[in-house]
Amino acid sequence: MEAKIYNQRWWLSSCDSEALKRVISAELNRAGFTILNFVEHYFQPQGYTALWLLAESHAAVHTFPEEGKSYVELSSCAASLLEHFDRYLRDAAAKQQWQVTTS
Repeated sequence: MEAKIYNQRWWLSSCDSEALKRVISAELNRAGFTILNFVEHYFQPQGYTALWLLAESHAAVHTFPEEGKSYVELSSCAASLLEHFDRYLRDAAAKQQWQVTTS
């Protein structure tokens, strides 16, 4: 296998940590990623960071409550899985009524 990493970044108009965790976990699974580990941290007085260790690399979410948005990043050695996740995340975000922008 050629050493290659694909990256994608999104901004979501949500800071709901539980919803973000649920949606991102579900769509990583749906896209075909293998979740090896998960870790999260709640900042005081506000803010949330979560990391998914994947067999295919990693994903992260960081909330910015003061701006009402969250940053999601996914790195993967499997371009097709990343493309699936992008489509599934956008669909899930629309159902949650979150706006999605890419950077």
